[in-house]
Amino acid sequence: MKIVVYGPDKRTGVLANDQIIDIAGAIGKQGGANAASLADLGALIEGGQATLDDVQKAVDNLGEAGDDIVCAAEGTQLHAPRVTRGRVACAGGNFAEHALSMAKRRVERGEDNPIKGEARDYVRDRGFWGFWKVDRESAGHNANLPYPARTSYLDYEGEVAVVLGKTGKNLKENDIDTFVWGVTLLGDWSIRMSVEGGPMKFAMQKNFDNSCSIGPCIVVGEVSIMEVDLETKVNDDVRQKFRSGDMAFSYGEYLEYLSRDFTLYPGDMISGGTGAGTAADSSQTGDDGKPLPDRFLKIGDVVDIVSPQIGTLRTNVTATEG
Repeated sequence: MKIVVYGPDKRTGVLANDQIIDIAGAIGKQGGANAASLADLGALIEGGQATLDDVQKAVDNLGEAGDDIVCAAEGTQLHAPRVTRGRVACAGGNFAEHALSMAKRRVERGEDNPIKGEARDYVRDRGFWGFWKVDRESAGHNANLPYPARTSYLDYEGEVAVVLGKTGKNLKENDIDTFVWGVTLLGDWSIRMSVEGGPMKFAMQKNFDNSCSIGPCIVVGEVSIMEVDLETKVNDDVRQKFRSGDMAFSYGEYLEYLSRDFTLYPGDMISGGTGAGTAADSSQTGDDGKPLPDRFLKIGDVVDIVSPQIGTLRTNVTATEG
């Protein structure tokens, strides 16, 4: 089942056959007592599998009685399927090929190559790292990304993120299957060549308006989280192509790491990191020691993060606001 958040009121819906079926409306037609509350994504996730079963049954039994709660997906605004107050944790440097390509760029700049053996071993030996996306509301499908004024190196990173469905703390790696509610696509937009000083950082390279895109839907119960295929295209040019299972640290390992002394809630997300092919890891180094700008994003670019199992998350790079 593909769950979307759609329309001016940001209601939950089921995406099926190029149509969106309003979940609260479908449950209401079956006489469900809690129908109205299920227009909210948070309530839908907290309802667990029993609520999903009710939704599936209601959708299957609609027939002609559902005409008034169905709309065409084309032309309907899809918001980021992210719950209010939901946190987004992004794994950093979690794909071996991406780490290897970044190391090559360091060598071009005259730095030492940090990878002495297998790239995957290097990533795991280096240990967990990442960052939180702290935006109040993420961008959805076909949203605009205003080009940040403080950079001329704006990068794309297509990722696969899992959505948690339960509350938990001090979890174990093998708890992942019971804690994942669904899976979605994530665009991690990044400012490159911007150094933050100090022993503790604010991850400003990863946080600015619309720096996180999510969508177009959350796929529930239809795909293994380690078998999601992804491509990132810039103006139809394929830049990234990888599978979620190629990551060095699994979602379960990140679940265990992030939940130590820290409670995770339904709707929180863990994004698994990005593969090779970003502008930062695929751009040659110029004579000035900086990457050549050709592959970095520019105003007017259209970026599609595509998965055959999930759909397409499109982002339009626009002029700086304000």
